[in-house]
Amino acid sequence: MAEAADFQGTSASPARRWLRRAGALLTGAPLLAGLLQLPVAAPAQAASSGTVSVSLDSLAPSAPTDGDTLTVSGTVTNNGKQAVTDAHVGLQVGPRLTTRSDIDSVARHSDDPQGSTGSEVGDKYEEKFDKLAPGVAQHFSISVPVDKLGLDDDGVYEFGVALSGETSAQPWPRVLGIQRTFLPWQPSDADTKTKTTFLWPLLSTVHMTAKTGAGDLQTPEFLNDDLAKDLAPGGRLAQMVDLGKGLDVTWVIDPDLLASVDAMAVGNYRLQAADGTSTPGPREHQAVAKQWLAALQKAVAGKEVVALPFADPDLASLAHNGTSVTGSLSHLKDATDVAATTVKTVLHVTPSTDFAWPVDGAVDRSIMKVATSAGADRVIARSDSLQETAGLPYTPSAARPVGGGTTAVVADSRLSTAFEGDLSKAGSATLAVQRFLAQSLEVNSQTDKQRSILVAPQRMPTASQAQAMAAAVKALQGGTWTQSQGLTATAKDKPDPAATTRIPSASAYPSSLRRQDLPRTAFEQIARTQAKLDNFRVILSDQSRVVTPFGRAINRDMSTSWRGHRDAAEDYRDGVEDWLDELADQVKLIDKSETKLSGRSATIPVTVQNNLVQPVGHLVLRLESTMPTRLEIGGKAYYEQPVEISGGHSQSVKFTTSANANGRVAVIAQLYTEDGRKYGEPVTFDVKVTEVTPTVMLVIGGGVLLLVLAGFRMYTQRKRAAARQPEDGGPGTAAEDPDEPGNPGAPGGRLPQESDSGSGAGDPEQPSDPAPDTAPESADPSGTGERVDR
Repeated sequence: MAEAADFQGTSASPARRWLRRAGALLTGAPLLAGLLQLPVAAPAQAASSGTVSVSLDSLAPSAPTDGDTLTVSGTVTNNGKQAVTDAHVGLQVGPRLTTRSDIDSVARHSDDPQGSTGSEVGDKYEEKFDKLAPGVAQHFSISVPVDKLGLDDDGVYEFGVALSGETSAQPWPRVLGIQRTFLPWQPSDADTKTKTTFLWPLLSTVHMTAKTGAGDLQTPEFLNDDLAKDLAPGGRLAQMVDLGKGLDVTWVIDPDLLASVDAMAVGNYRLQAADGTSTPGPREHQAVAKQWLAALQKAVAGKEVVALPFADPDLASLAHNGTSVTGSLSHLKDATDVAATTVKTVLHVTPSTDFAWPVDGAVDRSIMKVATSAGADRVIARSDSLQETAGLPYTPSAARPVGGGTTAVVADSRLSTAFEGDLSKAGSATLAVQRFLAQSLEVNSQTDKQRSILVAPQRMPTASQAQAMAAAVKALQGGTWTQSQGLTATAKDKPDPAATTRIPSASAYPSSLRRQDLPRTAFEQIARTQAKLDNFRVILSDQSRVVTPFGRAINRDMSTSWRGHRDAAEDYRDGVEDWLDELADQVKLIDKSETKLSGRSATIPVTVQNNLVQPVGHLVLRLESTMPTRLEIGGKAYYEQPVEISGGHSQSVKFTTSANANGRVAVIAQLYTEDGRKYGEPVTFDVKVTEVTPTVMLVIGGGVLLLVLAGFRMYTQRKRAAARQPEDGGPGTAAEDPDEPGNPGAPGGRLPQESDSGSGAGDPEQPSDPAPDTAPESADPSGTGERVDR
């Protein structure tokens, strides 16, 4: 998509520059004449040349000024099958480029050997090679005083490094390979300098899960140990801090990254294992995390820091697929509220939370509405999304009032995308830096009106991309056409009245980005998880132990870093919800088997178990009879009792029941929160009622009476028999008074022992103990049924 219209330069080149160009053409005339006399096939063969690749690995200084010496180094590689002879690498200075589109055009054909960049600087500033064998790379380095380059007017010049030579198949000198780039030329301070804001993004992917340990420290669990690699010296995040500390940039930070590193720095973090368990993280990584945080604190001291909402929520996905799901926008508000606290706690600086940053700065009306719903009144957009429509001959300032008190701060797309792609090779990085500087200088030369330009690079640059970014920013800071400015100041600068403020419709949103949006099902799952969390937190005595880690994990569910990783995002959401289910299930009812109720009334115990480390309360246990006409609970169809249980304990809750008829009745036990919401799964069990009727009670009472009477009769018979015993004892035995003390028949005396074989025919029968009115309880398991307390 086109950006702002380019401004055509009006100043003509001096006469001596024209003469130099004309001289170059005359010098090349004999060669041209020779080429015209060749067979017709020769030009076609020349057109297919380019068998030598030229890599421009270093160009220093990137933006030379008067008195500098330009040093160019790199490699040339013969990719053909024939050796190249009589070769040399020369420097070419092309025409001054007067529009941003001209720069784009040169960049698109930077290695095309057809056409000429310009005349060579001269044979004094070239490097010769007798022979370039196929497949062999040769290094070169050329230094030339800047005043020998023929740079006249201020501006951007096309600059080429070309290898010329011959092959046995085509034995005439020609350009076999070239690499074009740009040379910004602004030897003295510009009359008006562009105010440039460069964002330095410090963001990462999601690392922490929702799981924490049961101890007081709540040891966090990480998905993997990738974060430690990025923090270690030479890692991506380590280089971002090391490179950014000396730059005049605005730091844009995801508080989730700080929270994750801070959790690692405390120590004792754990790493998720494939089998669902976890292993301790290496202890040495604690020192790595502490060192990185200390370096970052020094780097941001005195600098502007912008905090994105926690975990960098995907504003576009939320706008396109989440707003129709109840509660989705509230998560954005929570993420914004916690952002400032996290940054201030970890970095000891107060960040700005006024900015929202949709992915790639792509906006539409729904995104703008969502982005500002959490309190941010400034949205970082990009010029390939918020395109200019007024035909301005220059790039306008970044700030654009778009209505409702909202400001779109529009980043320049050419500058912002300059460091994308693979910059791991020195040649690619050098070209990216030179192109960035060329575009920046061209923006400044478009008009004498001072403007504020924003550069918003990719969210998570690689280490090599960050190195190129740092090189470009250093060149700008030492340059003569820009001055650094913070993001807040750029957002407050006076907007250009002719700049567009019209927000695109949803249909204009790039399809490539829309395909990466989180689906509606993701937000539905997030809403479901939040509902479960709300239900669980009610019963906890220390809600922060659960609400904080799960609240942050739900923020991570919506992270922009999930774009392009839909399966991984789904796995993460599943993990958060599953862990919450597992925790909530630690407070539950214990299953009951069938209960036998033999009588009109009894108590039924129901056990509630709490396997959490903290006490729970605010719970109500309801026991409900499905047939209240047969069995009542507490005198009605159901009865409720409050429940409070200490951590790691169980509690048995007893309910009074009354039976009205025999039979089996299903009873349902269900936990509820105090606000009336069901908690956990119900437990259903049967109560078998065996009611005792009045007639049976009369029979039992009569039987007891008969036993009492029989016992009294036997007692009197024994007493009479004892009284007659002295008369049967033989002559000379005196009859003893049965009432005398010591007489076995007297009260308190001994009765004669009965033989183990029983009494004789005339002896009275030994009665047995009366039978109990209920069967004795066995210590053995009751099988499928349970006895209850009477």
